[in-house]
Amino acid sequence: MPLYEYQCEKCEETFEFLAKNSEEKPGKCPNCGSKKTRKLLSTFSASVPSGGGSSCDLGSCSTGTCSTGTCPYSS
Repeated sequence: MPLYEYQCEKCEETFEFLAKNSEEKPGKCPNCGSKKTRKLLSTFSASVPSGGGSSCDLGSCSTGTCSTGTCPYSS
């Protein structure tokens, strides 16, 4: 199910709406109850490990071997 981001035109509250399909729209603003909302352009988000992970986790091995003994990214 797609997750869309909307903003209320009355109170300007931004909220997410989990739709069953791309045509479904939120009934009202969860903050003030207004039915005047507009869909926002959503951005993609991804999580990248920092700190505790090895360089192999990021796609290259600085030591030539990973914790498994071999590096799947080396040629």
